Amino acid sequence: MATTITTSASNEKRGEEKDDKNPMHIKRASTEKLREIFGKYATQQINGEPHMTSADFVRSFLGQSYNEESTKLIAGIADTSKDGLISFAEFQAFEGLLCTPDALYKTAFQLFDRNGNGSVTYSEFVDVFKKTDLHAKIPSKLDGPFIQLYFGKDRQRAINYVEFSQFLHDFHEECAMEAFRLKDTSGSGFISALDFQDVMVNVKKHLLTSEVRDNLIAVTEGHRVSFPYFMAFNSLLNNMELIKRIYLNATGGNRLEPITKDELLHSAQTMSQITPLEIDILYQLTGVIHQTGRIVYNDLSNIAPEHYIKNITHRLAEIKAVESPADRSFMIQMLESTYRFTLGSVAGAVGATAVYPIDLVKTRMQNQRTGSFIGEVAYRNSWDCCKKVIRHEGFLGLYRGLVPQLMGVAPEKAIKLTVNDLVRDKLTDKQGNIPTWAEVLAGACAGGSQVIFTNPLEIVKIRLQVAGEIAGGAKVRALSVVRELGLFGLYKGARACLLRDVPFSAIYFPMYAHTKAAFADEEGYNHPLTLLAAGAIAGIPAASLVTPADVIKTRLQVVARTGQTTYSGVMDAARKIMAEEGPRAFWKGTVARVFRSSPQFGVTLVTYELLQRMLYVDFGGSRPAGSDVAKAKVDMTRVNPDHIGGYQAAMPMLNGIETKFGLSLPRFSSAVGLKGQAS
Repeated sequence: MATTITTSASNEKRGEEKDDKNPMHIKRASTEKLREIFGKYATQQINGEPHMTSADFVRSFLGQSYNEESTKLIAGIADTSKDGLISFAEFQAFEGLLCTPDALYKTAFQLFDRNGNGSVTYSEFVDVFKKTDLHAKIPSKLDGPFIQLYFGKDRQRAINYVEFSQFLHDFHEECAMEAFRLKDTSGSGFISALDFQDVMVNVKKHLLTSEVRDNLIAVTEGHRVSFPYFMAFNSLLNNMELIKRIYLNATGGNRLEPITKDELLHSAQTMSQITPLEIDILYQLTGVIHQTGRIVYNDLSNIAPEHYIKNITHRLAEIKAVESPADRSFMIQMLESTYRFTLGSVAGAVGATAVYPIDLVKTRMQNQRTGSFIGEVAYRNSWDCCKKVIRHEGFLGLYRGLVPQLMGVAPEKAIKLTVNDLVRDKLTDKQGNIPTWAEVLAGACAGGSQVIFTNPLEIVKIRLQVAGEIAGGAKVRALSVVRELGLFGLYKGARACLLRDVPFSAIYFPMYAHTKAAFADEEGYNHPLTLLAAGAIAGIPAASLVTPADVIKTRLQVVARTGQTTYSGVMDAARKIMAEEGPRAFWKGTVARVFRSSPQFGVTLVTYELLQRMLYVDFGGSRPAGSDVAKAKVDMTRVNPDHIGGYQAAMPMLNGIETKFGLSLPRFSSAVGLKGQAS
């Protein structure tokens, strides 16, 4: 069973630490914890000291079903003494190696360094390579000119680590060229489209995503493939990360801007030696997959080879509801909306609680009248309001009306997030792109849909929030407010609420999506802190620009006291506020509103997206952008909690030897492998 191996972005404390600035860097585990884990798996005692056998290390600890010969080879990476057993010192040394920046190359080097003397001889290389699946599929000449350049004409020269790392990189390209020569029996410099497919699947399988693999014949249009085309095709796949940078250079960092071949080619010439033929092949590939003349960043991600390490928040649960998007039934779509609604409810409650005191101050500031009928104002500014609430009503006075707020904010935020996601899904094309107008429309629909929950919630909350202003006044409860207003009264000021919420969401959600994309790393991944920052930044213009509508809504929903002006509707309120208090009155509470809405939506959105990452259910629809970067498949049924420190990267590194260098070692069948692991 293949599952995804991940390095956690929000690291679970399992005896190791991780650098927040560089999630790919893993710090060493403690000696005590490593010794405890080593003793758990070691089955041999030598002079009173525990040792791991090859099977202990590979099958029990790493959980892999390699066959007998492969198991010995893999264990030999850690067994530097080459005595067939792994001591604790060797176990700890390999954990340290896995924490180094070049761990992938060092792991591969130790696989081939059979005698542990710090160099690889020709015989050692041949001995290991002949055991790989690559050699079984495409027998390579292991005594030709290429080999002689590295190991000498008599093949007696040993190469050290840095030389071997270059050799390993170049050797796989030599294998591809050798495979081309074997198919080109006439020496014409061409092979058939079917032979091209055969070579790519057998030799370059690790470079092929499903989209590329399924279109190898289509991209050639059934024509013969020349050697230059073959080399350019492989070079393109090897350099997709560079292509991504070229794209971002051409678009100024915008991942959603479609660009033409000429635009990408111009950017390529200013940054690198990517050839025009490689650019042609790129657009041929995207053409047969998506049938468009332009590409966006998501097209490159679909073509780029999978990485051996995946950067994603650790998941508490992962469920696959459908096998493919084609299996999405109406019921599955309903379940997806219910799932999003539930997570949105939790996220909304978290966000509202975090900033509720600011919301109370904002409401009281907006309700404060400065007309000639009132005289001296109660609060000089928002900070003064906060201090007076605490002084006269206690700290809990800052949370007046929180319970009905939570009862309403859960469905309010949930329906807003769910409707936005739903409309975005419907307006997103097959390439995963959505135009700006569609983002604005999705946000507007979300804002409009929430008013059914927002208005009753707001009117009850506001009346509770201002009740404390009257010293010695009767205690006001939410239920009494509802009874007094009745069903229709709960929707007093609904037009002003729509006037506020529709433009707010139409501004907020598109800006959040674009800000989040701008904060993503080169792989498109968003750290939780960047999600929080994007949500908070997007809330600043959205909250401030709709403040006039919020002021009108507040005045309509608050009960006017003796001497205060009353309003009959939106236009009436706007006219009277302008006449009595001037245009500045429409911007009352702007600072408090921004300080409330901006962090609230930041907390809400980061909670919503992290919940979708940790409790991931694949309904076949879209998922939050920036949730993860390159995928990595490893044959493990679960993430072993004993893989601490450097051993978090053990299986991704072994997987990388296969996916980066194409050197797969034979395994048992699933049934035999599971039996071996159990034993």
